[in-house]
Amino acid sequence: MSDLLTLMEVGGPAAALGGGAAYLRARRPAAYWCTVGLPISTARLLGSYMSVMEACGLTVAPSRLRALAVRATTRREVRPVPPRRGVIRPTSTGMRLRLRLAPGQEPADVAASAERLRHAWGVHAVYVSEIKPGVVELRLVGFDVLRRVRMPRRTVADYLKVPVALREDGTAFVRDYRAIPHQLTLGATLSGKSMYQRHLVAGLAPQRVALVGIDCKRGVELAPFAPRLSALATDPEQAAELLPVLVQLMEDRYDLIKARQGIAASTPDEEITSDIWGLPEAERPVPVVLFVDEVAELFMVATRKEEDRRDEMVTQLIRLAQLGRAAGIYLEVCGQRFGAELGKGATMLRAQLTGRVCHRVNDEASAKMALGDIAPEAVGAACAIAPERPGLAVVGDTSGGWSRIRTPYLSLGAAAAVCAQTTDLVPHIAALHPFRPAVPTTPADRPVPLVKPQPATS
Repeated sequence: MSDLLTLMEVGGPAAALGGGAAYLRARRPAAYWCTVGLPISTARLLGSYMSVMEACGLTVAPSRLRALAVRATTRREVRPVPPRRGVIRPTSTGMRLRLRLAPGQEPADVAASAERLRHAWGVHAVYVSEIKPGVVELRLVGFDVLRRVRMPRRTVADYLKVPVALREDGTAFVRDYRAIPHQLTLGATLSGKSMYQRHLVAGLAPQRVALVGIDCKRGVELAPFAPRLSALATDPEQAAELLPVLVQLMEDRYDLIKARQGIAASTPDEEITSDIWGLPEAERPVPVVLFVDEVAELFMVATRKEEDRRDEMVTQLIRLAQLGRAAGIYLEVCGQRFGAELGKGATMLRAQLTGRVCHRVNDEASAKMALGDIAPEAVGAACAIAPERPGLAVVGDTSGGWSRIRTPYLSLGAAAAVCAQTTDLVPHIAALHPFRPAVPTTPADRPVPLVKPQPATS
């Protein structure tokens, strides 16, 4: 404020307005966009739409009827026809615009010109999506929304759907377990991987879901959420006992589906195409989400006995990844690296994990492990993540699509408080009762301890 007063004294109101706009653009980009950026970009778009479309090669020759009508009614030159523009709809982070493509055009033509449109209209980025045949939507983003993450006010939160991060186009990234049952999350130390997992746990805690954790780092990541966990293994020995129970739970649910639908008991599980969602709600078992933190710890062995145990655990994880979806069992596998060097079964397990989230990694090979087999062009984007932007990640799936996301800051104490308040939602699963973690009593005058400091995303 003192800087603005000084500008008014030295250069007058014009200098003060210019200085205020520069301040807003640097410190409050959302406010700058709503007050200054949106009107300017809208004026640019409206004033240069025809010339920009023509320069980008997004115009086509008019129909003969149109050309004859122009020649008959006016003496103007018959110009090429651009895509028909819809109404501009402003948003808090940019604006949206629908285009009806001219005959002979396709969405890929508009997507190829997105960078040119960005510079022509003075916005941060332009994203193109197909609405229906012949209609595309341009989503113009006015500023870098990932620099200071603010989740949209309206997000799609539903059963087994958790808004966990913000996409680079200003929309929420929703982790949908029904659509993508299993996911692999990779990231180096202090890359934001734990923050991402924290949001998932806090988002699932208020839902009717059983949360199971395997944290071989003595539970330092998942132990704060113990009040809401149905089971927790904190070392490989406990994990070796827990995984067979989960496999047996999966097989019992397959038997339930067989009995309900009249399928023969001798039918192999692999041939059952239905799932628990086809059962009546009163008979439907509660879904189970298994969090595996630092999966490499399950693969590390030092003796022959440990190697046999490792092979058994990996086989059980692969079975859960292959068959667990129909039984309502979903996997969240996290680690720093996840490749063939971990041992037998690693690449087979990775192939079953449909969703991929890659935070900042220490080398290109780690990024290729996460994204190279589904979206090779995303590997470079993952390697370009800067250390000073924790929580920034590249997300992709087996469809080949990918985008940048960033997780907002959530303190460990806040996430643990959500789990403590939803203890009554822990479902009763008799098979998991022996693995239920003990909940320590915390004195009222002591806050929930932080396991390790996490960087903010702002």
